[in-house]
Amino acid sequence: MDNQKYDSVLVGWTEEPKRDDNGNVVAWTVKLKDHELQDMIDKYTTTKNEKGGGNVYLTLFMSKNGKACSRVFDPNSEGAKERRNKKDDQVVQDDLPF
Repeated sequence: MDNQKYDSVLVGWTEEPKRDDNGNVVAWTVKLKDHELQDMIDKYTTTKNEKGGGNVYLTLFMSKNGKACSRVFDPNSEGAKERRNKKDDQVVQDDLPF
């Protein structure tokens, strides 16, 4: 069973990539509906703080079977929370005076 905790959600309709004459991927399109955009703003915007924030992160990638996909980072997911906790633990350990 897969125990991996993901930090993103698949979104939108991703078209097949456009390739150059050598077969290299040069671009592809992701179509998002207005309600999907609003959903991303409502659910997946990062927290604003003194360092910035207020962002929505989309990633375009090729799946293992070669299909073009898109995903949005979910800062509220279990995977993201785990990574933040690990990062916070490392910062605390690095601040030790000895």
